[in-house]
Amino acid sequence: MSDDMTLGESGALDAIYKVPVEISVVLGKSSLRVNQLLKLGRGAVVELDQRTNQPVEIFANEILVARGEVVITEGDRIGVTLTELVKSIYTR
Repeated sequence: MSDDMTLGESGALDAIYKVPVEISVVLGKSSLRVNQLLKLGRGAVVELDQRTNQPVEIFANEILVARGEVVITEGDRIGVTLTELVKSIYTR
C-alpha cells in the first residue's frame, strides 16, 4: 500500500478487484442461414471474415477494450497478447 493511500481507499480497491468481468475475444464473424447452420456437423469449418494476421477484438462485459494477437501457449492452448488499448465511451 502506498504512503498516500488511506485504509478506506485500500478497502475500496479490494472491492473493485473482486468485481467479476466477462472477457470475450472475437476471432472473426460469419453470416449463415439457419438451414446452413443446422447442416454443420462435428469438424465442420466455418470461414470467418478475419485474416490470420489481423488483430482480434477483446471485449470486457461486451465493451471493446483492446485489440490483440492470438498466440499458442503451453499445452497447445490458445491465448491473446494485448497490442492496443481502445478508449471506449460507455454510456448506460
